[in-house]
Amino acid sequence: MNVSRTMIEEAIAKKLDVKCFSSNPFRLADLGCSVGPNTFIAMQHIVEAVERRYLAQGLKSEMPEFQVFFNDHVGNDFNTLFASLPTERRYFACGVPGSFHGRLFPESSIHFMFSSHALHWLSKVPEELLDKNSPAWNRGRIHYTSGPEEVSHAYAAQFEHDMEIFLSARAKELVVGGMIVFLILALPNGIPASQNPYGIMFDLLGSCLMDMAKEVRRMIFYFGIRKVNLTSNS
Repeated sequence: MNVSRTMIEEAIAKKLDVKCFSSNPFRLADLGCSVGPNTFIAMQHIVEAVERRYLAQGLKSEMPEFQVFFNDHVGNDFNTLFASLPTERRYFACGVPGSFHGRLFPESSIHFMFSSHALHWLSKVPEELLDKNSPAWNRGRIHYTSGPEEVSHAYAAQFEHDMEIFLSARAKELVVGGMIVFLILALPNGIPASQNPYGIMFDLLGSCLMDMAKEVRRMIFYFGIRKVNLTSNS
């Protein structure tokens, strides 16, 4: 958050033309907000940067009120999110449940959209990974790093599809002259996926989950056989 803060503030100072905004309040949205506190820190920094932009353009008398929409899946713990809202915040808070892989807001209604470490989550598991007859069947893995090339291609195709839907929806919701800022995980060109720290982490996690699944199957089999034997003896 601290590393990206300066870049976001510079982008707002150089590119956000607040003179073209006539509506009040100034509306912001955090897509994939989770339950805090990172979202509160980010929103406060952005509100302060926008306020400085109004002052820099000589619009102190036109300083708007701010409204922040916190968005995440319907299963997100919004109770925890709103229970921990900063008391000294300079904005009105709203919750918007729903997937950002689709429309969330009315047309031309949001001035600033923000998303941090959320867009790498896909809308669904690529179907090829679940098909035993597909070369992209990802048996025994929860990630693509140690899988065949077809697996990574399936993930990439799903990501491309999701991003097209995401950006199309945001294009309708953003006001003219508005701004979108995304912080997203990425892999530099030329770096093998197997050397990606996140990939290594997910491979380790997947190995643990597979061991747990095998142990559960072993226990079910053991107790199932024992139950049969006990029934036969009785």
